[in-house]
Amino acid sequence: MTEVKLFLLQRLATIGRVTRRILRATLIMLSAAWGVVIEALSVGNWRRTVRLEFWSTLVQATGGGLISTLVTGALVGFALVAQTIYWLGIAGMADAANALIITILVREVAPVLVSIILLGRSGMLSLAQLGQLTLGREMRVLRGMGIDPFLMFVMPRVLAITVSAFTLGVVFSVMSLVSGYAVCRFESVISVPLWTFLYEVTGAMQPIDYLAIPLKFLVSGFSLSLSTCLTALDVRHDDDFSTLLPKGFMSGMLAILVVNVALGITFG
Repeated sequence: MTEVKLFLLQRLATIGRVTRRILRATLIMLSAAWGVVIEALSVGNWRRTVRLEFWSTLVQATGGGLISTLVTGALVGFALVAQTIYWLGIAGMADAANALIITILVREVAPVLVSIILLGRSGMLSLAQLGQLTLGREMRVLRGMGIDPFLMFVMPRVLAITVSAFTLGVVFSVMSLVSGYAVCRFESVISVPLWTFLYEVTGAMQPIDYLAIPLKFLVSGFSLSLSTCLTALDVRHDDDFSTLLPKGFMSGMLAILVVNVALGITFG
């Protein structure tokens, strides 16, 4: 009886530790997200060093991820847009192709793929840079000098990657549609001009899509950047790069998936 009781207590302790860890991470994310928004509204926080951090991160994220976004968008356009138009045309459901492209490609696929590109190109870079400062105790030195790492690094990087996510999301969507159109035009599946095709596709958007699509891009970029930055700052005494990088990647991926699922359920 004592062994059974000890076993149950151990299992309950394990569940409690996991629950506390999940709740702690969730509360930290929510409070940090609120902090970024509030601090960004204060003009006095945008000192020269903060502005430089914002612009350097924006250039790195947008410029560094542009080629990957174009290539991925072209491949997705060939694999998804062209195939959707082709097979729905064969099935006699060509009228439903535009609505399906908007729903699957622009609303669901594009935010996730763009966020993954940003996570690999910029999120992991921020994780490595801030993690190195934290592991090397430079963050403590900055705090001792009266410099807040949250205002200096987290806020400008999160906002920069948020803007970059929206920009690359638009580039990805346009590239996917253009490459899908080019394939269909080459195969003589469609004969309308490019501008007519784009007009028909955007015309299939519902009013809610004009809110849901930009919001998915913005919130996905915001959450993945915030999660990687917080992972870099929340380093334990036994952490090193071999544990920090996988932890940051998993937290970024989890943030992307949770945000897209939650917004997908919210907007239907």
